[in-house]
Amino acid sequence: MKENPWNTKKKILVYENPWIKVEENQIINPAGKDGIYGTVHFKNRAMAIIPIDKNGDTWLIGQFRYSLNEYSWEIPMGGGPLGSDFLESAKRELKEETGLIADKWTELLKIHTSNSVTDEVGVVYLAEGLTQGETEFEETEILQIRKLPFREALEMVMSGEITDSISLAGILKAARVLGY
Repeated sequence: MKENPWNTKKKILVYENPWIKVEENQIINPAGKDGIYGTVHFKNRAMAIIPIDKNGDTWLIGQFRYSLNEYSWEIPMGGGPLGSDFLESAKRELKEETGLIADKWTELLKIHTSNSVTDEVGVVYLAEGLTQGETEFEETEILQIRKLPFREALEMVMSGEITDSISLAGILKAARVLGY
């Protein structure tokens, strides 16, 4: 079934900040009964990048994630405002977090991160033809940059050391595309 079986009666803004908007929706569910549905609307799209150099090395970013209360290894990523160009946002994020500039960009995938409660959309790119420059961290970022063979990043996914959904999907798709 491709038609929406949900009927929205009323949307109530619960919370909003510069990054997200949380709504409670009073709905009629597919069974025809009254109910509620909470949604988180993101004001940015997720951009993630897998940089690959001529030796088959990649870069990961390590940082403490406040919402999880734990340290996380991820591919370089960030957000681009809704309405902005996905690729331009990805180029900016790669430069900010790694200092890298790429000559060749290939879109690997589009992902919905948690589609039962959010409308977040992510795009993952493969970046090649790399030139090293200076990083431009944001004031809230304390990042560790790690260069390693792509195969090791793939092993980190398989062992459960990388748990971020966009990183998982991106690395697995890149492995397939790159023939690992």
